[in-house]
Amino acid sequence: MAAGVAPSINRWLVALAVMLPTLIEIIDTSIVNVSLDHIRGSLSAGIDEATWAITAYLVSNAVVIPMTGWLSRLLGRKRYLILSIALFTTSSFLCGSAWSLQSLILFRIVQGVGGGGLQPLSQSILLEAFPPVQHGMAMAIFGMGVMFGPIVGPLMGGWITDNWSWRWIFYVNVPVGIVSVLLVGLFISDPPYMKRVRMKIDAWGLALLTVGLGALQFVLDKGQREDWFSSRLILGFAVTSAVCLALFALVELSSENPIVDLRLFRDRTFATGDVVMFFTFFNLFGSIVLLPIYLQSLMGYTSFLAGLVLGPGGFATMAAMPVAGRLIQKMSPKRILFVGMLVCSLATYRMSRFTLEADFWTLVWPRVLLGVGMGFLFIPLTTMTLSHMRKEKMTEAASLYNLLRNIGGSVGVAFATTTLARRAQFHQARLSEHVTAFSPAVQLARQKLEAVLSLHGPGPAVDAALYRELLRQASMLAFNDAFLVLSLLMASTVPLVLLMKRGGGKVAAGAH
Repeated sequence: MAAGVAPSINRWLVALAVMLPTLIEIIDTSIVNVSLDHIRGSLSAGIDEATWAITAYLVSNAVVIPMTGWLSRLLGRKRYLILSIALFTTSSFLCGSAWSLQSLILFRIVQGVGGGGLQPLSQSILLEAFPPVQHGMAMAIFGMGVMFGPIVGPLMGGWITDNWSWRWIFYVNVPVGIVSVLLVGLFISDPPYMKRVRMKIDAWGLALLTVGLGALQFVLDKGQREDWFSSRLILGFAVTSAVCLALFALVELSSENPIVDLRLFRDRTFATGDVVMFFTFFNLFGSIVLLPIYLQSLMGYTSFLAGLVLGPGGFATMAAMPVAGRLIQKMSPKRILFVGMLVCSLATYRMSRFTLEADFWTLVWPRVLLGVGMGFLFIPLTTMTLSHMRKEKMTEAASLYNLLRNIGGSVGVAFATTTLARRAQFHQARLSEHVTAFSPAVQLARQKLEAVLSLHGPGPAVDAALYRELLRQASMLAFNDAFLVLSLLMASTVPLVLLMKRGGGKVAAGAH
């Protein structure tokens, strides 16, 4: 039986034990978004204050993810996994019982600490539980959970909030968490190399990582709202993050027991895979945050209709992943990865061709195509990046891999929203130069609008309608630009596949 699995335990029970808590943790990264207005009203807070309930979770989660391997060695992996689930479950109950916004933010920080290690732990345990020939299928299981969470999170959060209360989006975690602790206790065991190790705590590394990643996540989450570096607050956090992370790298490379083993990046396949994953989620999250804004602000779609456009893409990913998992057993994963990356780039390029006259299916199919591409990209990329790592380094490698994935998504969202705002201003200025009283096109448009708006008077109503249309056209061009840049960035990473080895090599000598 594979390492990390109790004797005579079916590996599918192991998969259930690790994926159940991971799934609820992933759901909790997005489930709060749709309930913010209810939380704000219930706790007598402003909407900007209420968003701290999201930011607090993301910051603490981001800080813990890269420390997962170190914490597994310090506490023992099984003990740390049970502790993480218990902390996540207890803090979920406390979040639901919060009596003020401040208490909710505090409990969300604790919840993020509990949930941070669940994704890398489940990923490394799955790779150990399944033999190498089935690593593609193991990552398909993990990938389906990763993709299913963001799909079901907002839907489940909205339904629970409307029919019960926002507090129940946290309470529902409690029974799932209790069952998860029991499953882990029964079906997961520590291999010899993941037993508890007595070692000196790297206090400087811990402090620098916490401050550096916390400040970075704050900048990415609040930057666009504060107009980026024109804000002293954002500038201060950005400088703090850069200095702390640079010092952190120096400290970790000279430490005997580093919190994060940066020497893993000496492995070319692992380092390249991390870069590709960063830009993959940069593209995915950037496009996913742009689509609903485009649909609701320009096309007049309701939240439900926007969900209908986005939903099929998530289900396409879930359908494609098992197929990719089986194909990896029969052909080179490089080929599947290459195809997946090209499909993702093509799908985002198709989005850059949207117009204000696009119909429902014109909007749905590029999202479905992106979902298929993600399914064929995620499985071979994860398998090639992680499956060749030494087993004692698997959890640390998975931690770094998940960190790059999360940061890529955060940077993608920040980049997409900023590009949209800046390019909309640019196109508005350029279009305004051509909207003059002497332009034949403007004169014709005025005549048509005057005929339509004759009941309201031709003056102010016509001018207002023309201005609104100018803003819509400028926004549409800005969306096209943002999608196009995302597509080009995705395409630019395709050659990196050539640097990756199919089976990988051993971790560079000198890795601890």
